[in-house]
Amino acid sequence: MKHEVWPQSLGPVICVVGARPNFMKMAPILRAFAAHQPAIPTLLVHTGQHYDNDMNDRLFVDLRLPHPDVNLEVGSGTHAVQTAEVMRRFEPVLDQYQPSCVLVVGDVNSTLACTLVSVKKGIPVVHVEAGLRSYDRAMPEEVNRVLTDQIADLLYTTERSAHDNLFREGIASERVRFVGNVMIDSLLANRALAHPPARTLATFNADPALASGPAGYGVVTLHRPSNVDQVETLRPLLETLREISERLPLIFALHPRTRANIERFGLGSLLANGRTALLPPQGYLEMLGLTSGARLVLTDSGGLQEETTALGVPCLTLRENTERPITVESGTNTLVGCDRLAILRGVDEVLAGTGKSGRVPEYWDGHAAERIASDLAGWLIARQLQAA
Repeated sequence: MKHEVWPQSLGPVICVVGARPNFMKMAPILRAFAAHQPAIPTLLVHTGQHYDNDMNDRLFVDLRLPHPDVNLEVGSGTHAVQTAEVMRRFEPVLDQYQPSCVLVVGDVNSTLACTLVSVKKGIPVVHVEAGLRSYDRAMPEEVNRVLTDQIADLLYTTERSAHDNLFREGIASERVRFVGNVMIDSLLANRALAHPPARTLATFNADPALASGPAGYGVVTLHRPSNVDQVETLRPLLETLREISERLPLIFALHPRTRANIERFGLGSLLANGRTALLPPQGYLEMLGLTSGARLVLTDSGGLQEETTALGVPCLTLRENTERPITVESGTNTLVGCDRLAILRGVDEVLAGTGKSGRVPEYWDGHAAERIASDLAGWLIARQLQAA
């Protein structure tokens, strides 16, 4: 269905970002919408759920994201407060701009909040990265994922196992499209621009030599409440990381929550052995450079599970489950939980050269956003014709 210009009767696609992982997913989508023939008009709404202005600015520059058309400036709060405030501030945006649909990505509070408001106002919702399940309802993100998928109109998936999850939940197959992973679109588009690890270390007054030793280095990120909010869990994890650092230098990008809890529990000495570089949260290009050059990654981040699989870098995930099973089944990811022996065994396998090599999953090829743009344009125009 070819149109040389976008139908005037169709409003813009409102694209919602709220927290850091959303930015990496939305950047290639916006570029694909602009390059599509005809160009798909968009309105970028930033809810302000991620409220570190310096980090926001860096991410927008690194990812070549346009400045948001609307910033709701919601800020922090409990899950209930944050979700409610996004809903309250987002509704007038829908009234003002009359979009053809609302496109949400991932599983943050903003994703669910904007979906609820849109559906109640009869505006179609498109969910990118649908169908991922950890089957752990203690994770707030899992609740956001399940509820968003139930009420969204069009669901784009990153891996085929997501279709099985959605089928089990009673979601009709005609609402679901397998398009691949837009996170990997961003990674491939920016890999050549990634900052060298030694440069990143020097910028933050850490020893650049940690990134250039014969054994290589490991990258660490920890942010999930289940790992960092209780001293009974955080202390043994840090003790294990200290033990690993004696074998392999570590670069630890500290989430503010994690840094605060390390200080609150008095655990800083566990990482003060000269073998672990403690860095603040990193920009996208800095983190991409660190990850690309790493011997292995230890993390509880969903996005890093995907990126390491795409990069062929071994990943040890410090969780008991993952909503991205393809990274374990086909990729470089191994679930090790918080078990010290399992973590050390995984590190030893990597250092011995017997760790997972993995393969890049289907459609993780840098063109997922283009497939979304093509499909969504046809879907919206077909809906308009049916309604005429």
